[in-house]
Amino acid sequence: MSLFRLPLSTERTEFVVTNATTQLTTTDAQQACAVRWNIEQAHRELKQTTGIERCQCRNERMQRNHIGCAILVWVRLAALAHQAKTTVYHLKRGLLDEYLKQQLKNPKLTFALA
Repeated sequence: MSLFRLPLSTERTEFVVTNATTQLTTTDAQQACAVRWNIEQAHRELKQTTGIERCQCRNERMQRNHIGCAILVWVRLAALAHQAKTTVYHLKRGLLDEYLKQQLKNPKLTFALA
């Protein structure tokens, strides 16, 4: 087991403990932490932008389909956000804002008033 001290700034230090035999230097530990952080960010974006955790399917196949579709949506949102040079969160909010504005101006559904 190895303990690494990773200085983030002059005022902040992070300590990393690992049992990975491939991480022998502080640089190796920093690179591994950077990869892990990117994975964590992707996971958080996936959950917050696609509703992946809201699946109420009981069947394994339906759950896999839901997860697969959510990942495809996230990949597409990430690609569009990269093209637009913005974040996935900003892009999604903007898409919903435009849709709501359009629906308020010209609703596709009409409700009968009693």
